[in-house]
Amino acid sequence: MRDRGRTEERGSAVTSGVTGDGARRAFIGSFTSAGGRGITAAAVDPGTGELNVLGTTDAVPDPSYLAVGHGPGPGGGVLYAVSETEPGAAAALDITGDVPRPIGGLRPVDGEGPTHLSLAAGRLLTANYGSGSVTALSVDPDGSVGPVGSVLRHEGSGPDVDRQRAPHAHQVLPDPSGEWVLSVDLGTDSVRVCALDPASGALRLHGETALRPGTGPRHLAFHPRGGHAYVLNELEPTVTVCRWDAVAGVLEPVAETAVLPEGAGGDEDLVTYPSEVVVSHDGRFLWTANRGHDSISVLALDPTGEEATPVTTVDCGGRWPRDLALDPTGRWLYAANERSGDVTWFAVDPTTGVPRRAGALDVPAASCVVFA
Repeated sequence: MRDRGRTEERGSAVTSGVTGDGARRAFIGSFTSAGGRGITAAAVDPGTGELNVLGTTDAVPDPSYLAVGHGPGPGGGVLYAVSETEPGAAAALDITGDVPRPIGGLRPVDGEGPTHLSLAAGRLLTANYGSGSVTALSVDPDGSVGPVGSVLRHEGSGPDVDRQRAPHAHQVLPDPSGEWVLSVDLGTDSVRVCALDPASGALRLHGETALRPGTGPRHLAFHPRGGHAYVLNELEPTVTVCRWDAVAGVLEPVAETAVLPEGAGGDEDLVTYPSEVVVSHDGRFLWTANRGHDSISVLALDPTGEEATPVTTVDCGGRWPRDLALDPTGRWLYAANERSGDVTWFAVDPTTGVPRRAGALDVPAASCVVFA
């Protein structure tokens, strides 16, 4: 699948001949500094998983990660984006129309190179890789990004002298209970658990879980029942299975599993950098995107959620899959392939969890996919 319809430029936005009809939409981030279009809005065909471009905007530089929130008024929707720049910033965009429209301007996050963001307790949170910190920003009544409420700076390092000389917060997200905020730090081989004051926006460190030194944790995903979390490691192609106690706010590592089946690595000189972890809605499968190996790994989860067993890998459909996203129906899996410049979608076999390639859309320097 390629971009359809006549396109016309309108300032920083580009609209296509495809119009919105109330169907589900996807939003794709891409690196403008590498030739990307910024943010692409696309309609999702529920029967085929196909993406049809509605329009694009380059209003946010290097929007490497996106998150969808609720805007004011009935049917209102807001898309939030980090600007992975130095200094870093965050922005809000109205998504009630076909083309995302900025609400307010870019808001500094008081951190460098933000790579991830999420919403929690009425606040916008960013993980700032370059400065090794997490920022909590207010959200104004119109959905725009308000001022910084607090910045929690990580401390520590790891054994990899090239990648772990300092903290590198890579992801921040609320737990399923909404009581805690977890930040994953590649530089310190740890996950921090924080409390967030919704009134003041103050982040308070509650605890820190150490993972095996040198693994370089990047992202985590929770089991749908909420009692387990799966931490994907970037510097070693493994996933750490953890128990999560939402009452005490404690993350406990219990096992570590390779994301590639034995012998799947092929070339011994090939370096694999996993990027994203996704859990199926029914909690039976776990998928990871693997850069370098350019694959999607399938792991089966046992009924307790505590044991992850590698099943197979499939080609990601491009090069350097930076992100992996499961659509809300659980039928379609999308890989944002940064270096080949495309988003590939896969039909998920509900019995085996194995994805089957179904199509692709050209998106130069693609970085992430989210759904509304």
